[in-house]
Amino acid sequence: MNRKNQLVTLLVVLLILLSFGIGFGLSQALSDGAHEEVPPEFDTLWEVWQSLSEDYVNKEALDPEELTQGAIKGLIEALGDPYTAYLDPETYDLVWSQFEGSFEGIGAVVTMEDGELTVISPIRGTPAERQGIRAGDRILEISGEATSGMTLTEAVLKIRGPKGTAITLLILHRGETEPVEIEITRAEIDIDTVYLEMLPGNIAHIEIIHFSLRTDQEVSSVLDDALRSGATAIILDLRGNPGGLLNTVINVADEFLDGGTILYQADDDGNVIEEWKASSGGLAADLPLAVLVDGGSASGSEVLAGALQDHGRAPLIGTTTYGKGSVQLIRELGDGSALYVTSARWLTPNGHLIEGQGLTPDFEVPITDEDLAQGIDPQLERAIDYIQTGA
Repeated sequence: MNRKNQLVTLLVVLLILLSFGIGFGLSQALSDGAHEEVPPEFDTLWEVWQSLSEDYVNKEALDPEELTQGAIKGLIEALGDPYTAYLDPETYDLVWSQFEGSFEGIGAVVTMEDGELTVISPIRGTPAERQGIRAGDRILEISGEATSGMTLTEAVLKIRGPKGTAITLLILHRGETEPVEIEITRAEIDIDTVYLEMLPGNIAHIEIIHFSLRTDQEVSSVLDDALRSGATAIILDLRGNPGGLLNTVINVADEFLDGGTILYQADDDGNVIEEWKASSGGLAADLPLAVLVDGGSASGSEVLAGALQDHGRAPLIGTTTYGKGSVQLIRELGDGSALYVTSARWLTPNGHLIEGQGLTPDFEVPITDEDLAQGIDPQLERAIDYIQTGA
């Protein structure tokens, strides 16, 4: 599939690497004399380059590639936007391999929260989950190196690595006071993004992990399986889902809506620049539906949940979602690197801006550490109750 100019709705996470500030794009522009074609404000940058190349005492330290990397990083950081990022060719290939369904690492979704490397969720069936990594855990050290001074990028690069290699993490589990060391062997993570469990009463519990290139096909297949198994209602589980490819999100929404607006894209002033609509005839458009969400439901999963909520198609059950309401355009560059550029905000069908606010569930149902320890899922139980009673 052509990767150029894809739209992404995605939280900055471990398995989908976004925040990289290195590459060759500016270096190529300068060597081609392209500085003469850019705005005059960039003249000073060119003057700095000329002065360094002529005057700096240690000319052996003047690595054009490293200087270019620093310049690009500075351009991106000056925006103050955590979701606009530059990816060098190697990193971009790693990113896209994840969208295609596999990568090598431990299988955890992480972000920086209050300056601390924090687990959003482990991926089901991965080394991270098997070794007891849980949502809300803080990663204090990576192989003996403190994460407190790292960027998300640096931490991700240290955690990811070839399958079969081991890494030791110092973990502070949520709700505990003493950290523990956990050794994890990296593996190739083949990501099945959709899971089906048939519950008593012919209720299909469908969990979507994130939205990759093939998630819409997986959803269609799972819905076929559920219907063949006699499903008469669906619980759609978007908890811990950080988002993904927007086109995939739209295709998934088609299965649960019978037409109508899925989302609006708007500029920074709130002016609508594009409307995305659902097709009719979705496989599950007529089945009773409830949607599970939590603080790890972000971006693309908020697009889907917001559309289902606004159309009165399903109540949201759980806790308030993350609140990432921006869309990133993947701009593939000539050398194989790429820019992830925040190109729009998105609004729910009723015009609700999600950025920084999130979606408020119709039924607020928290889940505690004690619930998790006992294997109790009050959010799922509430969804089952809603399906059975309609309230």
